[in-house]
Amino acid sequence: MAENKTHAPVCVEEAEETMKELRAALQRAGISLPSLRIDPTSFAREAPCPLIELGGCRVDMAARLTAALGVAP
Repeated sequence: MAENKTHAPVCVEEAEETMKELRAALQRAGISLPSLRIDPTSFAREAPCPLIELGGCRVDMAARLTAALGVAP
């Protein structure tokens, strides 16, 4: 049980850093996802391990994101 409590802060820090890196990478590709954030409901567990919420985006942004990922339609 103590392992879970020490694991939670590491998860939160990792999620925050990953979210910042994702936002920067998207910005370099000319893509902005204003709703990008850490999902607050994922903190509801005793030992939270947060999720990164990408949020909604316009169709043209989704198309740019697909192109940036190199995924063929």
